[in-house]
Amino acid sequence: MELFILVIYAIPLVFIFSYSLVQLSLIINYLGKKQLSTVGGTIINYQRSAVRLSIAPPPFVTIQLPIYNELYVVERLIEAVAKFDYPKDRFEIQVLDDSTDETVEIIARKVKEIQTSGIGIQQIRREDRKGFKAGALAYGMKMCKGEFIAIFDADFVPPVDFLQQTIPHFAAPNVGVVQTRWQHLNEDYSLLTQLQAFGLDAHFTIEQGGRNAKNHFINFNGTAGIWRKSTIEDAGGWSADTLTEDLDLSYRAQMRDWKFVYLENVGCPAELPVTMSAVKSQQYRWTKGAAECVSKNISKLLKDSHLSVSTKLHGFYHLMNSAVFVAVFFLSILSLPVMLITSTSDRFDVFFRYTALFQVSWVILGGFYWISFRKTGLGFFEFVKRFVLFLLFMMGLSFHNTIAVVEGWMGRKTPFVRTPKFNVNKQSDSWRGNKYLTKNLGKSTWIELLLMLYFIIVLVIEIYLNNYGLVPFHLMLIVGYGSVLFYTFKQMKI
Repeated sequence: MELFILVIYAIPLVFIFSYSLVQLSLIINYLGKKQLSTVGGTIINYQRSAVRLSIAPPPFVTIQLPIYNELYVVERLIEAVAKFDYPKDRFEIQVLDDSTDETVEIIARKVKEIQTSGIGIQQIRREDRKGFKAGALAYGMKMCKGEFIAIFDADFVPPVDFLQQTIPHFAAPNVGVVQTRWQHLNEDYSLLTQLQAFGLDAHFTIEQGGRNAKNHFINFNGTAGIWRKSTIEDAGGWSADTLTEDLDLSYRAQMRDWKFVYLENVGCPAELPVTMSAVKSQQYRWTKGAAECVSKNISKLLKDSHLSVSTKLHGFYHLMNSAVFVAVFFLSILSLPVMLITSTSDRFDVFFRYTALFQVSWVILGGFYWISFRKTGLGFFEFVKRFVLFLLFMMGLSFHNTIAVVEGWMGRKTPFVRTPKFNVNKQSDSWRGNKYLTKNLGKSTWIELLLMLYFIIVLVIEIYLNNYGLVPFHLMLIVGYGSVLFYTFKQMKI
């Protein structure tokens, strides 16, 4: 039995270590990239200089805004895209409105106002919300006039030169998607928003940039990007059978040999969730959707004979990234029996000496986040603080996200639950009284409370046994779960 427990413990440990090695390769790719792009047959450095539209006439672009009950932010979004520095007769705006509240009337008034300025804009409504966001995008495609389709979620405020900066990169006929970097409207609102920005910035620096540098698969991030319409059609169209329709379509398109371009130098600001319930809702959708994409696409990826081994390897770990939460959760649960084994037997000393080698994963992870964070100019000590707090935060979400991943792998279907937006950009803004605020404590919250108590007991036991090897890990778990619970219960009182 002891050997069996140790083998089970080693599996997630090896997965995390191998995942960190892939992340290390992304760091190397990112730091070594030449940062070049081809536009109209000319090689340009798109990371360091602005690209301006010089195609005449400019291609026609459809801008799709999928909306569902967004009364606080929808006007801000519509106004932003209506101000695009692009010929008015060369783009249209589709407000794909599935709303069931007063958002419908707000959109109707704003659309009528924008139409008077000569911009082609429509409020498009469906009989039902079938397929959720994917269904809305597919419905709008049936009537769109654009050769290219730009998509923005309700919490984004794209800059006026967005199309000018992105459309030129479609000069190469095999480019199917241009994705831009997410920026943050309210990063400094609270510690919660700072930690979300910390994680997202690493994704939009090392992950997207590192994969794109070596032509490995990246993903359209669901918003702040543009598709070539024929790419969507060739890849089979939008599908609602996963909660991350963007990741699913991205892989189907790239396996059809369409190329994706990632523009780190072009930013698109968005609002970060400011409540724990909103963060959990977003994390659940992202992690479960990624797990669903594993079931749907990973075998096709690995069997694709025209892809290189390195692209398959990076694609495998890209699709499997949400499994890290499962690995962390099982490592934490198994830590008690493992600790008891080490305290009562000397038979497995060699095993534990070798497991110490896996601590290099922390060093790689630190480098991964430092490279993106250093661009903020906030200094190394601020990085260390945020890195530690980010790890605590992610550990506190490990159970919640593990449930989402396991449900995704098992094929258990759940509705698309959007992340509520509050139009909260600075500390003086308040989200109290927001009608989209969730105040119901889910079952997972009570399990998280039990887990925190479990790790407190484990900590007491290991101190009693004078076995201090896993004390830092258990302290991080206690603080992580405690922090998530603190934010959750604090929100319930408002």
